[in-house]
Amino acid sequence: MSDERFFLTGALGCIGAWTARNLVRDGAAVTVFDLGTNHSRLELVMEPEELARIHFVQADITDTDRVQIAMAESKSTHIIHLAALQVPFCRANPPLGAAVNVVGTVNVFEAAKKLGIKQVVYASSIAVYGYADEYAEERVSNDAPLHPLNHYGVYKQANEGTARIYWQDDGIASIALRPYTIYGPARDQGMTSTPTKAMLAAARGERYEISFQGVNGFQYADDVAKTFIQAARTPFPGAGVYNLAGSIVDMSVVIAAIEAAEPSAAGRITAADTVLPFPQGFDDSELRKILGDIPFTPLTQGVAETISLFKAAIAAGKLPKETVQE
Repeated sequence: MSDERFFLTGALGCIGAWTARNLVRDGAAVTVFDLGTNHSRLELVMEPEELARIHFVQADITDTDRVQIAMAESKSTHIIHLAALQVPFCRANPPLGAAVNVVGTVNVFEAAKKLGIKQVVYASSIAVYGYADEYAEERVSNDAPLHPLNHYGVYKQANEGTARIYWQDDGIASIALRPYTIYGPARDQGMTSTPTKAMLAAARGERYEISFQGVNGFQYADDVAKTFIQAARTPFPGAGVYNLAGSIVDMSVVIAAIEAAEPSAAGRITAADTVLPFPQGFDDSELRKILGDIPFTPLTQGVAETISLFKAAIAAGKLPKETVQE
């Protein structure tokens, strides 16, 4: 697949870092488009020689012309659009959140249209859904009603509408994935990042309280990244939006997996009483109809791999040995 050229936005985030890692290891050419300059997440999951193979473009996703110029210069054959501000940042600054999350997505589709690239893969979110009691299904389907509960969810819903219109009017196909609780190295911000922070605390021998409990869909970051890549490599006629399921378990199972991977963490990792308002889990059978088998790492294995990588990163000086108090 050496003739593939990927245009990847948001690679300085968690899913983006794992996506970059997998693309480079697949031998694909990768252009990363991101406003930031902090490569710490990439450095956490990649080797220096792998990072050296990435072409970085530091620019703003809200700059329409710059997105198109960078995409043209990259001579990209595939687009994976992950650039976004997470829930807390959208709540703190809704205009900026709309500019990055909504206008930025329009810019990616517009650039694809002008450059003749016929498919875009992008990240949506289960945040497009409403309260759990609004859904009768035990595992919510990807065509269930959308009732987002925050700005972030509204912006993601808008992006799904944007994609539909670009298919309707311009024939630009797209596949969007809706992750839930992503865990793994490099997951250090966002509303559902605290299970991963608990894994890091276990690696350090520290206590930690996860900020929520209850049943959720937990998805290993490496699996999610590989699924985005698989979607980008799958020709698709339409504007599809699909849920990811992952491991749908109670938080107590996550804590047990942490303790199994790091026995010294027993009794040190707890969960707060808060329960997320979203449905417990989501059905990804429609996605499997499109992509076939998708990557899936069992929870116990994913947690063990996460803690192991954290320990190696601490030993290598990539992460502090103790939590830095903010």
